[in-house]
Amino acid sequence: MAIPLCISRFAPLIHLYLLLLSLPTSLVSAVNITRLLSPYSDLSDFSDLLSTTAVAADLFHRTSITLLAVPNSFLRSSDLVRRSSSINVADVIRYHVLLQYLSLHDLRRYPPSGKLITTLFQTTGRAADSFGSVNITHDPYTDTTTVQSSSVYPQSTNNATVISPIVTLPYNVSIFTVNSLIIPYGFDLMTSESRPPLGLNITKALIDGHNFNVAASMFSASGVVQEFESEKGGAGITLFVPTDDAFSYIPVTENFQSLPADQKADVLRFHVLLSYYPLGSLESIVNPFQPTLATEDKGAGRFTLNISRVNGSVAISSGIVEASVTQTVFDENPIAIFGISRVLLPKEIFRKKENAESPSISPPPPNSSPELNGPSSSSPGLREEMHSTATVQNVNLGLYLYTGLLYVLLI
Repeated sequence: MAIPLCISRFAPLIHLYLLLLSLPTSLVSAVNITRLLSPYSDLSDFSDLLSTTAVAADLFHRTSITLLAVPNSFLRSSDLVRRSSSINVADVIRYHVLLQYLSLHDLRRYPPSGKLITTLFQTTGRAADSFGSVNITHDPYTDTTTVQSSSVYPQSTNNATVISPIVTLPYNVSIFTVNSLIIPYGFDLMTSESRPPLGLNITKALIDGHNFNVAASMFSASGVVQEFESEKGGAGITLFVPTDDAFSYIPVTENFQSLPADQKADVLRFHVLLSYYPLGSLESIVNPFQPTLATEDKGAGRFTLNISRVNGSVAISSGIVEASVTQTVFDENPIAIFGISRVLLPKEIFRKKENAESPSISPPPPNSSPELNGPSSSSPGLREEMHSTATVQNVNLGLYLYTGLLYVLLI
């Protein structure tokens, strides 16, 4: 006898969802920027520059970017393009790629003083100091957003005004048109594409950041900084550095300063990822358990960080505290250094310490007074509370079972 088979109308959607989950991440997140620009004929010249300079290929596997595209009418009037056969245009184009997703709402939230945003040019190692970043300002009275090539020397900046958004793929890609090419401050138009040796002194970079003296001294004294620098030749490193103020937020009960030297070094290693992640890539990390340098010493699954995007910012959770990225200190491939608002306390150290220091609770002696020892587990009040809680849980369970049965019958 044939058995009737009931197929839910939601089955095709479930199959599609499972298919999307099974796709390789690279296929889902790959960015074909020239294809996104192809419907806009007025951006054909800028799209051609993205292709001929190979910048489009650099963007293919980036998952979170904002592109500032220059329309043909503005691009063709630029002296830079007319001399493009003799100078390096690629880095100028890279300067128009912001390494994080920005919506129109994000741009309108920036203050008139501006906010520095890292560009793809910063990752080449050819941008001095923070000159690989742009300063984005918004005038609330005119509702005008301006992109400046420097906030350090405002009188020498090269500016462009944002015209309008043309492509928005939330948290992945946004494209805005601007009314001018933006030239990095101090940019040598005859510069070579060759990458100079990095030779970064990480401790000096932290001291130059002017707000990381405590962390700089700790990294230097622990010897862990030598481990950081030994890793930068591989996949690179990403270092999260607590600000000086962040150390004041550590509860006194954690006794951070009295930790043994080896555990304090593990806390510092806990702030390092063994891959280079510019800010835009951090925002798109999908693995909630990100291994750290401490994981390499202590074993897989331990000393991992949870990195996510919260209210437009990068949030980092250790399992005990949550910090946010406050600034980009340094970003030159293969090293990214970010300032964070809290010291990341690994649960493998501080939760164990907390459990070890918790006093054990002994049962009250027989015939002791409840006023002296607190209510016993057999007191009527506590029994009533436990009974009430169990009743609520049973009612909730019954409602869930009833709702599930009703849903199945309706399908």
